[in-house]
Amino acid sequence: MDVFNLTTYSEDETKEIAEKLASFLNRGDVLTLEGDLGAGKTTFTKGIAKGLNIRENISSPTFTIIKEYIDGKLPLYHMDVYRLEGSDEDIGFEEYFYGKGITVVEWAQFIKDYLPNEVLSITMHYGENQSRVIEFVPYGPYYRTIVENLFTNVKGL
Repeated sequence: MDVFNLTTYSEDETKEIAEKLASFLNRGDVLTLEGDLGAGKTTFTKGIAKGLNIRENISSPTFTIIKEYIDGKLPLYHMDVYRLEGSDEDIGFEEYFYGKGITVVEWAQFIKDYLPNEVLSITMHYGENQSRVIEFVPYGPYYRTIVENLFTNVKGL
C-alpha cells in the first residue's frame, strides 16, 4: 500500500489541493475522508466542489447524511455517515458509488462493507503550527495514477 503525504498551512491551501485533485476525477470516483473533528474534511470537499465548478455553498451533511450538488461539471455527492455507526442500513450507496458523479464520504469506516474495493482514501491530521497533513492512499492502479498526477502538478510537492 502506497501512502502519499503533503502538508498545507491554511484553509486556502487545503482547498487548492482539493481543487487540483478534482481536475483528475471522473464520474463514479469515490473518495473517503477521515480525520479528527475540525481537521478540514469539509474544507477539502469545498475545494473539490470548486474544481467541479459547483457554485452552491458546501456544508457538512451531518444531519442529512447525503447532500447532492448537481450544478457543476459533474454531480458531487457529499456524505457524512458518522450517524450510521453500528447500523446495517444501506441507503442506496451503490447508486452514488457507481453513478454519474463524484462521491466524497466522510467517516467512511462506518460503511466500509458498502464501499467499492477501489477508492482514494484521504486522511487529514493536525500538524505543527496549525498545519494539516493530508495522507493519500490509493486503492487500485486507477487511483494511484490520479495521486501521481496530483503530486506532479501541484507546486511544492
